[in-house]
Amino acid sequence: MIDWDVAVNTGVRLVRPGPQVDLSDARQAVAQLRELSTVAAGHVRDFTGMNPLEPAGPAAVVDRPGWIRANVDGFRVVIEPVLEQMGADRLNNSPAGNLTSAVGSRITGMQLGAMLSYLAGKVLGQYELFLPPGPDGAVSTGRLTLVAPNIVNAEREMDVDPRDFRLWVCLHEETHRMQFTATPWLRGYVQGLMQELLLSSDMNAGDLIDRLRAAGEAVADAVRGGGETSLITAIQSPEQSEIMDRVTAVMSLAEGHGDYVMDAVGPEVVPTVATIRARFQKRRESVNPLDRIMRQLLGMDMKMRQYEEGAAFVRAVVADVGMAEFNKVWTSPETLPTLEEIRNPHTWVARVVRPAAITE
Repeated sequence: MIDWDVAVNTGVRLVRPGPQVDLSDARQAVAQLRELSTVAAGHVRDFTGMNPLEPAGPAAVVDRPGWIRANVDGFRVVIEPVLEQMGADRLNNSPAGNLTSAVGSRITGMQLGAMLSYLAGKVLGQYELFLPPGPDGAVSTGRLTLVAPNIVNAEREMDVDPRDFRLWVCLHEETHRMQFTATPWLRGYVQGLMQELLLSSDMNAGDLIDRLRAAGEAVADAVRGGGETSLITAIQSPEQSEIMDRVTAVMSLAEGHGDYVMDAVGPEVVPTVATIRARFQKRRESVNPLDRIMRQLLGMDMKMRQYEEGAAFVRAVVADVGMAEFNKVWTSPETLPTLEEIRNPHTWVARVVRPAAITE
């Protein structure tokens, strides 16, 4: 269905180059980011009270093409088992399978590569949750990756202290690493949701036409500047929307927790954190018309809401019951907040932290 080599080659060919940096400055930035990721790990551990079950080690620092290659590898880890589970007959006989066959795996690869080429210029860092098995066949729990040219470009545009900004970014990304290395079931839970979402994509010809029409309307709305529909939500079935709510809930928790920790730890170790946050928020909100369209279509505006709603959830719960009680959120899939609870934190507290006593 997807030519992965074409995806990589397309993305690497289309991605814009990063900022001009002297070789010595580039090496210094890479070395400092690796160092600060280790420093940030200690701050995150002390602040959250979470304990990783494996050593962290320094982050992997990559350029934009490196980020594209890593994400294609991640897509393969998630999608290829799903394709095997769906089976050749289902793919060949379904409208979606026929459409993909007609368009061709190379075009699908080009589409994926083009999307990644755009995103590669935006991402500062990420915790790569899905990695190919190592040489010994062992499955890695994940890898913290920082995109050096994007971090350098952002700190220049905002005119902020480079070391402070780099540590601030590392605090957010190290929080993600802590979430998954201290909570061993979380990776499998997220992967299960993603595969469930993909496996629920069976549809008849009428459904396919309706969703293509909805996707077209989403593009038109984005170009006109009206509406909030992304391509992701436009093509979802009701079943997929329910699964997507669960995905959104867990991602809102993860992203909001990262934002909360980076700002809460900041004043102690990042002297200019208030300036950085103010300028970073302004930068998020100041986008050109093309970026506005792309952000809406790719669901990036939805991700921004995840940051905001998730951070508000964490702040409210920690203020109400403290960090130790908040950490019950990581106990099991059942203690994760629903999307409704993300938006109404007291309902999560009532269900998980202060459940009503059962009387006979």
